[in-house]
Amino acid sequence: MSSSQSILLVEDNPDDVDLTQRAFQRAGFTQPLDVVEDGVEALDYLFARGAHAHRAGEPLPGLVLLDLKLPRLDGHSVLRQIRANPRTRFLPVVILTSSDEEKDLVESYSHGCNSYVRKPVSYTEFVEAARQLGVYWLVLNRSPLPGVSG
Repeated sequence: MSSSQSILLVEDNPDDVDLTQRAFQRAGFTQPLDVVEDGVEALDYLFARGAHAHRAGEPLPGLVLLDLKLPRLDGHSVLRQIRANPRTRFLPVVILTSSDEEKDLVESYSHGCNSYVRKPVSYTEFVEAARQLGVYWLVLNRSPLPGVSG
């Protein structure tokens, strides 16, 4: 995998952030894992605004892992704004959530998520899920965005 492709993790739970970081490391991924804690910050990161204005001209991440239950702006709203912008319209977005609610699943796909993954409960299952996500989205998948492909 290209080491220049970062992964954006949008997650407000520090335990889940730590678990995701450890799972990706254990799965052997060396891409930078950039973490933002809420929906507003996720959009600022992607659109190089506010505290993330320094990112102007930087490539988009190769993958966005998006939780749904976030402070300030929920994951569904973030996803809608990602899909509404021509620059980020085709950015791979995987919903990574603990929600098992059918309405969240349907709404996520209705707004254009690429995949919906329920966070596995066990660490071993989580590591395997992270490995499979990384292999598929960062190695095998081809993206129409410049600089974002496996």
